[in-house]
Amino acid sequence: MFYRGYPDGPDGREMGAKRQRMVDQGPSFYGNSPGSSFMYNTPPYGYVSQPPPPFPVVRLRGLPFDCTETDVAEFFRGLDIVDVLFVHKGGKFTGEAFCVLGYPLQVDFALQKNRQNMGRRYVEVFRSKRQDYYKAIANEVSESRGSPRRNISRAKSYDEGKDLAEHTGVLRLRGLPFSAGKDDIMEFFKDFVLSEDSIHITMNSEGRPTGEAFVEFANAEDSKAAMAKDRMTLGSRYIELFPSSIEELDEAVSRGR
Repeated sequence: MFYRGYPDGPDGREMGAKRQRMVDQGPSFYGNSPGSSFMYNTPPYGYVSQPPPPFPVVRLRGLPFDCTETDVAEFFRGLDIVDVLFVHKGGKFTGEAFCVLGYPLQVDFALQKNRQNMGRRYVEVFRSKRQDYYKAIANEVSESRGSPRRNISRAKSYDEGKDLAEHTGVLRLRGLPFSAGKDDIMEFFKDFVLSEDSIHITMNSEGRPTGEAFVEFANAEDSKAAMAKDRMTLGSRYIELFPSSIEELDEAVSRGR
C-alpha cells in the first residue's frame, strides 16, 4: 500500500484502525498541510521531486503520572493535536508520551514548550521520528495483549463499584484516541444495535475532543451486557467503561458547547 506523504508506510507494524486511517488519509498531513506537496513546477524542465514533509511528532518526558490526553492538549493549547500515545513499561506509565501534531510546522511551536510546567512538574519536549512513534504503538499493543494482569490490577480498585452501579442504558467511555469517530465506537460495540445519534463524543470549550464519549443503548440490559467490553482495546488503546446516566451525558455535552 502506498501512503501518500510517507511512501514507505508504517514499517509493517501493527497500528490501530483509526491511526492507520490517519496516516493513510489524514488531510492535515496530505494535501492541506503547508509544504506537503511532493512536486513543484520549474519551467522549462517540468516537475521536480521534493522530499516528503517530516512526520509531525514530538516526544514528551517528565509528565505527571496522573496525566491525561486532555492535559497534553491543554499544554499544547493552540496546536492541532491528532494523537497522544502514553508510553508504558511493565504495566506502568513511564511519564513519557508521543504527541502527533496536525502540521510539520507546528513541531517548532511545540518545542517552545520545552521545560515548561504541567502542574508542578516541568516537561521536556523533543523532536521525534515516525519510526519511534510506530514502534511505541506496536509496544503498547503487545503489552496490552500480553499482560492481562496489568489491566486487572489497575481496575481492581473500582471494579466492585462498577458491578454494583445501577444501569440506565448509558455508558461513559474513557481513554479514546482523539482521532476516534462515531464509526470507530460503533465498530467497538458491533454486537449491539447503535445509531450515530446514540453516540456523543464530548468536546472541551475549544471544540476539541476530550477522549471521552457517552453511548445510549436500547435498554439497561444492553448497557450492562456491553460492560463486557470494559478495558478491551480500540486500536492500541484499552477503553474504560462506566455506567452513566442521561443527566451526566447532558451535563458533559453542555460543557463543550
